[in-house]
This record gives sequence, structure tokens and C-alpha cells, in this order.
Amino acid sequence: MNSANAESRLYQGDCPVIPYFEALSAIPRSSGHERAASDYVAAFARERGYEAVQDESWNLVIRKPASPGYEDAPTVIVQGHLDMVGEKNEGVAHDFLKDPIRLRLEGDFMSAEGTTLGGDDGLAVAFAMALLAAGDAEHPPLEILLTTEEETSMKGARKLDPGLLRGRRMINLDSDREGILYVSSAGGVRAYHTVPVAWAEGAGVGLPGRLRVSGLAGGHSGDDIVHERANACELLGRILDGLRKELPYAVASVRGGLASNAIPREAEACLYVQEVYWDQAETAVRAWEARFRTEYAVADPQVRVTFEAGERRVDLSASHAEQETVSAGTGAEAGPRVFSETSKRALVDSLLLLPNGVLRMDKAIPGLPRTSTNVGVVAMTADGVRFESAARSSLRSELDAVVTRMEALASALDCAFEASDYYPGWPYRMDSQLRDIFRDVYLREHGKPMDVKAVHAGIECGILADKIPGLDAVSYGPDLYAIHTPDERFSISSVERTWRYLLQVLRELKV
Repeated sequence: MNSANAESRLYQGDCPVIPYFEALSAIPRSSGHERAASDYVAAFARERGYEAVQDESWNLVIRKPASPGYEDAPTVIVQGHLDMVGEKNEGVAHDFLKDPIRLRLEGDFMSAEGTTLGGDDGLAVAFAMALLAAGDAEHPPLEILLTTEEETSMKGARKLDPGLLRGRRMINLDSDREGILYVSSAGGVRAYHTVPVAWAEGAGVGLPGRLRVSGLAGGHSGDDIVHERANACELLGRILDGLRKELPYAVASVRGGLASNAIPREAEACLYVQEVYWDQAETAVRAWEARFRTEYAVADPQVRVTFEAGERRVDLSASHAEQETVSAGTGAEAGPRVFSETSKRALVDSLLLLPNGVLRMDKAIPGLPRTSTNVGVVAMTADGVRFESAARSSLRSELDAVVTRMEALASALDCAFEASDYYPGWPYRMDSQLRDIFRDVYLREHGKPMDVKAVHAGIECGILADKIPGLDAVSYGPDLYAIHTPDERFSISSVERTWRYLLQVLRELKV
């Protein structure tokens, strides 16, 4: 791909941001695999004569000199992240490490075909490229900062050498609501709970069946956790607990969710149930679906629970270890491996008891969660089941308390536990010239006040403010919807307005 020519295939308007987003979407850039995207944007900058520095984490810093008349203005950092969350609908053939995102344009919205779009935070990258290419824009000296692995661990920001940056004003473009300026965010940590699995011989366990929870809305575990949508992994645990009180069954595998910071939309378990109990199991599963339809009639009305017999390939390891194929009708003769009763009990108890959802609301800011967790991934490993959760809080002591609670649960269940990738919250700054300019320009351009808010999601501003003394930062962006899900989309007209607004803000930053 020629980085000098970002020709649009779908968008026919005059906003330069969207064609660059389309070009970027051809480059796979899941978290931990951003090198190609970093190289692409670096080449784009160097072709235009700008200095571009890449570090060992493939973070990228690009310097664009001030436009005439702005040489003495303070440097402004324009920041976003290169990576995206890779989620797809069941049955969609897409490899996020190899395949381009297939874009779709319908009316005012751009989306993807069956996968996440990557507007979070590909739009920030596209805004940065448009700024680099804008020869007539009026602006102070710019430092474009594009980080890596934001969606998983914020490793890029944490590893960044602050000496690469001269600016003390920063515009973060990782927000998803036009007209809302974010000025504070929660801190967080990744927590890992591992159930060790002892295997038992499966003779006499019955017929294989696939227990599946699906149809959920999902969403961002920071932005959308307040909506109290269903978590597929948690629902699966409730069903498995209910079934064990009614009938015997064996577990051969379990899985759910794709990312710790995305609310799981789907989860499933491969069970073995003796034929004499099969009808009872089906009846119980139907009752659970009806129960969930009632509980989530508003928050997640499309929830589905199914239990189907048939051929089933059981993934015994996430690392492609030994697999076994079992078929309905073969029964005990197939001799599948299943969890021991002790392992099954630890699995179900973990699904039931790991904290999930909003744990405490912020009483000082209506509608804002203060502390939450999201059990985002349940995956088989070679010797166990690994749960990955994202815990967030704007109060460090409450975040520590959640981690302590999870560690105590793991100990009680004889499971392993570790927590890592802590990132700090972003505290509200009392005096912010940058915030004042954003508000003034918005009021003048739109004739109404801008909302200034805190957000429960983690934003790299907290890490960067820790690294750069005196950093004055804000976070802004166009309208994005259903991020971290295959329903992700952004508003074309909002991107166009945000581009014009950003140029006007930069024009005002002379002092």
C-alpha cells in the first residue's frame, strides 16, 4: 500500500480523516501486533519530511513544526493508540492477524462486516494522519503520539520514554461522544484466576451436548458496564450451578469472551449428560432462558440459551494440544476426557463467585461507576481454565480491595491468582487552560455549552500524566457506538464536525 495516497473506496466527502481510516483498516493491528500499522504511519510521516521515532514497543512519536505565526506557541501532543479490539460474530471467517477489516457504509454510519470496526482508536490515527497531511492548517508545534497495546495492558504508554516528548499540553482522541470533554478517568488492573483441571476418564458419562449462551449486546467494560448488561460467562455459571442441583453431568470444555475489556456476548460449555437425563436437561435450559429473558428484558432482551446434541470437537488446550472428537450416539464408547468432580466444582464456583459488574457507584457524580469488574475471558489452557478480568476504580483503595477479594476467592477454591498491568487513574485538574479553550470554542461554534465529565473507562492520560510533570490533558472524539463489539460504528457527520472543531481548537492555541 502506498502510504502517500490514501484513496477512499467508500467515503466520497471532503473530510480527510475518513479516507485515512479506510486505508488504515487494511492493516491488521490487534493488540500486540501493531508493528505494521506503526511502520505504515511512520513511513507516511517520513514521506512528508517529518521526524518519526519508533521505540521498542512500536510506540510512535512524530513531530510536525508549527505553522507560520505559531513558532513560539507551546507544543501540543495529539495522542491515540494504534491497536484495536478484535471481536467477531459467530460464523464470521476473519483472522485479525492477517485479514483487513471489511468496511461498510450505510447512510451516516461506517461499520464493519461481522467484526469490530476499529474506530477505537483507528480514528485517532486517521485524525493524526490528516493533521500531518494538512498543509494549510494553523497550529502550534505538534507531537503526534500513537501508542500500542492500549486495549490489553496499556503497555505502550507504560513503556514510553517521556523524554521523547516536549509538549505539556495533550489532546487525547480516544473518546466516543461528540460534545463531551473527558477530564478524568479510572485506574485499573488485569486479574487472572486459574482453575487447575484434573482429568477423569469419561466412560459412562453419556452423550455430548453444547450448552451455549449467546445473543447478548456486550460492549466496552468501562463505558457500558453501567448499563448492567448480561455477562455471558456469569450466566453460564448460573446455569451450570442450577444443573448440578438437578442432574449429573460432566464438563469437557468451557470458553467465553474474547477480551478482558469487552463484556462477553457469548459463552459455552461442552457437557456430557446420560440419555436418561437428557430431556430434563433440555427443560432446565429452556427455563433458564425464560428466566434470563425476564431479568434482562430491558438491558439484554435478545439473550439466548441453547443445549444441542451432536458432533462436537472439544478444545482441550488454547495452545492446540490434543483434541478429541465425540459424536451423539457414541456415548461412553468414545471415552472422552472430562473434568474431575473436584475440578468441575471449582470451575462452576469460580463462574458464580468472581466479582462482575458495577460494584460501587460514585455518589459525587451521578451515573458514574466508581468501581467495577468484568470477567471478560474464560479460556482453556493445557492444564486448567484461565479467567481474565478487568477491574477498574477511580479510588485506588477500592481497586486494591477488589484484587484482595479475588485473591481470597482463588485461595478458598485452591486456584491460582495473579494481578498485573496496573495503570493509574487520571485525576481532575483544577486549572486547565486547554479545557477552557475547548469549552470556549465549542460554545462559540455550537451555541451551547460543552459537557465536561469523568469516565469510568481507562484512558492513557493517567499514565502519561504520571510520566510528564504538569501535563494539561483532555480527551475528545466523535460519536462511536457499540465499541468492542461487531456492532461498532461511527457517525460520518460527527467525524466531519470533529475535524473542523479540532482545527479551530489548534488555531486558538497560540499562547
